[in-house]
Amino acid sequence: MTEKHPLQPFLPSNARLLMLGSFPPKRERWSMEFFYPNWINDMWRIIGLLFYGDKHYFEVEGAKSFDRERIVTFCSDKGIALYDTATEVRRLKDNASDKFLEVVTPTDVPELLRKLPQCSTIVTTGEKATDTLCALLQVERPAVGACVDGLCLGRTIRLFRMPSSSRAYPMSIEKKAEAYRHLFEYLHML
Repeated sequence: MTEKHPLQPFLPSNARLLMLGSFPPKRERWSMEFFYPNWINDMWRIIGLLFYGDKHYFEVEGAKSFDRERIVTFCSDKGIALYDTATEVRRLKDNASDKFLEVVTPTDVPELLRKLPQCSTIVTTGEKATDTLCALLQVERPAVGACVDGLCLGRTIRLFRMPSSSRAYPMSIEKKAEAYRHLFEYLHML
């Protein structure tokens, strides 16, 4: 049985960065209706730490939830688009692990980039997303924290591979934030 992506791409018109994960976890693991919804995923804590010096900045006080509106406003203001590298998957085990995701239909990344004329940088936030995107763009897989250049729609696209924001990835949130810092400094967002 396959699952289709439950969210539409988030594509602010001013986006200079496209962040691509692999695929959302099952809905029962969501704490909000947006990207990186799992309460135990640290993406919004990493972003809060980098931009506001507070890893709890995007959390709803007293609830195990992220503040969707605050995240949407932040991403819109900064020019950050969000989606995933798969629009349809098959879960090989009943969990959220990328290791057990089979990509049935990869995302049409060139179509996303057509809608993002200012975007020249893509970041992948895990191994499955990186492998899927590298196959689509026909580029070598960069090391974690590094980048490679590729061509798409006649423009140079810089692909950064960042550490996974999943807590299963064996790195402290502070070290993950430091890796992401280089990406945001490169884009002059920090």
